[in-house]
Amino acid sequence: MGKTTVFIDDKLLESAIKVTKARSKKEAIEKGLKELVHKKNIEALRKELGTFDIDLTLEKLDELRKGQ
Repeated sequence: MGKTTVFIDDKLLESAIKVTKARSKKEAIEKGLKELVHKKNIEALRKELGTFDIDLTLEKLDELRKGQ
């Protein structure tokens, strides 16, 4: 992987380091990029699958999970 130079707002980067508890700027940036990709993948999956109306209570869902 090559080196890339980017200009990032210092306050934004410091906030990212604090909330992610990253030990370095690189780690904070990587965590942020991974989260972005994860969210976009979920968004694409929801778009692909659509939405469904399901008549299922939490109790019934729990029973199904337990195999009853």
